[in-house]
Amino acid sequence: MATAAPVLINEQPRRNWVRLRTFILLRWIAIVGQLSAIVLSFFLFDLQLDLGLCFMAIGASIVANLIATFAYPVNRRLSEREVSFMLIFDLIQLAVLLYLTGGLHNPFALLILAPVTISATALRTGPAVVVGATAIALATFVLWFHIPLQTSRGVVLRMPQILVFGFWAAIVIGVTFLGVYARRVTSEINSMSEALLAAQMALVREQKITDLAGVVAATAHELGTPLATIKLASGELIQDLIKNPVLQEDAQLIHDQADRCRDILQSMGQAGKDDLHLRQTPLTALLVEAAEPHNDRGKTIVFSPGPDIASAGPVPIVWRRPEIIHGLRNLIQNAVDFAESTVWIDAIWANGQVSIRIIDDGRGFSQQIIGRLGDPYLRNRPEGTDQEKRPGYQGMGLGLFIAKTLLERSGAELSFANARDHYPTSLKPGQRSGAIVEVIWQTEDLCPDPNTTGTGLGDNQLISTEFHS
Repeated sequence: MATAAPVLINEQPRRNWVRLRTFILLRWIAIVGQLSAIVLSFFLFDLQLDLGLCFMAIGASIVANLIATFAYPVNRRLSEREVSFMLIFDLIQLAVLLYLTGGLHNPFALLILAPVTISATALRTGPAVVVGATAIALATFVLWFHIPLQTSRGVVLRMPQILVFGFWAAIVIGVTFLGVYARRVTSEINSMSEALLAAQMALVREQKITDLAGVVAATAHELGTPLATIKLASGELIQDLIKNPVLQEDAQLIHDQADRCRDILQSMGQAGKDDLHLRQTPLTALLVEAAEPHNDRGKTIVFSPGPDIASAGPVPIVWRRPEIIHGLRNLIQNAVDFAESTVWIDAIWANGQVSIRIIDDGRGFSQQIIGRLGDPYLRNRPEGTDQEKRPGYQGMGLGLFIAKTLLERSGAELSFANARDHYPTSLKPGQRSGAIVEVIWQTEDLCPDPNTTGTGLGDNQLISTEFHS
């Protein structure tokens, strides 16, 4: 058994999301810092620098910034190629300054790490690798080729060669480590943001379905009286028009169509209602509702109480919340997809807790991913199994992530296990031998306060049918 089918979201890589204004601002900060360092080094520390060439290198950044400022709107978002070119330009400009000011003997050579870190967070892997390789190549160049730093008295400022080599090695390691680290963290943050967005979309969709069903239920309730009147009147006309078969046939048609309208409204309203009484429901009814879309998928769904239910008291009344229904529905869908023949849904309530266990007779969770279940975009799973059970299944883990997120939002704790310790190679249909998902709530998180169940709920609220953009 693997994770539930993911909600489809935009699978294209993030592009055009870095603002030109951000790069312009960062480059102005770098220009001010470079000018300050050059001026202070020349006048305060008495270093002999070729100010003309240094100012030309800094001037190139100033010109590039002015062109970017006046030629493009500041709210422009850069493509990956544009970001790559800008970062490589900054690296080359910095390397030229380092060449003019002592190479790696200049402690400001450490700033070569800044464009690499930006590329790792803003670009895909390929362009980020190009920027990192450029940084390493330029650092190696200024290691061997540079104008030595010297004072006005002719004293050459050099570090021991072993320290310079160590500084170069530190820059190379820093480029690699910071690039990989920043890339990994950024990828996880982006993946989690997209997965949370998918979870929010799923919850909004479930809420809209519930609201729509409430509108239908209210419509059915309001039309019930006029339809009953039409049915009664048409029935009387049928009796009175015995001598006129043509008109009697029309009256019978009206009578039948009134019945059809009633049946249609009744079937449309079965998905849910906004009646205040149905904001609370017995736990067993909640589970039946969550499993309803999967009843006709060729697998047997068995609802059964856990042990010692007789001594645990009556079935608890729980909140009927969209996130709970949708989360349980995702877990049940997951079990049905990978079960061989049967899925068991156990409900246990005792000792201040309510527990739901969903068990199947499939292969169970792979040992490679069982420790990471609930994380979005899972990889490194056995090939073939998921595609056999779910044609077109991509195996990103979004479905299970959404279920876990929504249920934890309601106060639940989820755990995942296999009925057998080892990943099975042979199946035993009809036995509880597959995956086990347990969802546990504290009673106060899932059930209304029993002290208020006997009080009135008040009037049903009007359902808004307006759409807001």
